[in-house]
Amino acid sequence: MPYDTNTTATELVPDYAPFIKEKTILVTGVSPGSLGGFYVQSIAKAKPACLILAGRSASKLEQCAREIHAESSETIIKTLEIDLSSLESVRKAADQVNGWEDVPSIDVLVNNAGIMAVEYQLSVDGFESHFATNHLGPFLFTNLIMKKVLKSTSPRVVIVTSDGHRLSPIRFYDYNFDGGKTYNKWVGYGQSKTANMLMALSLAKKLGVKYGLQAYSLHPGAIMTNLSLHLDWNVDMESLLSVYRQLGEKEGWDDQGFTLKTIDRGTATHVYASFDSSLKANNGAYLIDSHIADPMVDIVKPWATNALEAEKLWVLSEQLVGQEFPY
Repeated sequence: MPYDTNTTATELVPDYAPFIKEKTILVTGVSPGSLGGFYVQSIAKAKPACLILAGRSASKLEQCAREIHAESSETIIKTLEIDLSSLESVRKAADQVNGWEDVPSIDVLVNNAGIMAVEYQLSVDGFESHFATNHLGPFLFTNLIMKKVLKSTSPRVVIVTSDGHRLSPIRFYDYNFDGGKTYNKWVGYGQSKTANMLMALSLAKKLGVKYGLQAYSLHPGAIMTNLSLHLDWNVDMESLLSVYRQLGEKEGWDDQGFTLKTIDRGTATHVYASFDSSLKANNGAYLIDSHIADPMVDIVKPWATNALEAEKLWVLSEQLVGQEFPY
């Protein structure tokens, strides 16, 4: 029976247990009550060799580590502080990972951390905060620890994006929104989610054939987590619909709101993307509801699946982080 929108992570973990066991998995954006937190708790039941929990808050990471250890004492659990909005923090965290002699390889890297629809602000490095946190930080971190990922016998990178990629292509000549003058928080979010999908495409193309790396992006669904606690949906829903109306999308005239998933359903595609062996034939794919997205059904924008756009973004990203990764 194929998986669908109702499939849960709890249901999938037993199916993929043989592929999870003895793996080393690094997950960003881990905190209690988050998608990342639930994902690591779920896969811990299948006895991975090592779980590396990465996030901004040391106390929240330790809380998640204690909860996992209480149920899965055989798994080694390591924590890693990282602020993806700061390139300095990213480099420091990558140096730490690369220096761990007891972690010779990383089988699965899940770039799960992100922010959504925040007011305009620049990162410490001078980049619009969505673009910095959701793309440039993960781009740099992934590439800095890539040697350890490629030491795996089955290396895989998973990037959590969103169907919000439909809100904007990459604004190559105005990614910082003209100092805020052209800024819309939903467009800022959309640009960063498009970047997530294009990064997965680039990784698959550059490292797939030569090194066997698999890379996928995924939409977890609409889930009420800490990610949206700052929003006032009485106001922000209308601003979101307004962007869709400007794009001529049917969602702009849909007053029914989102069909929400539970966090268990929301992390199912995380598990599928991380461990499904049949995906290899579709390296770089965008996934939704534990299957490969169908552009005719699932509404996938061509600007997020275009190889030229992906290469242009890769070059721009290298310029912005100040380091080239010539794979």
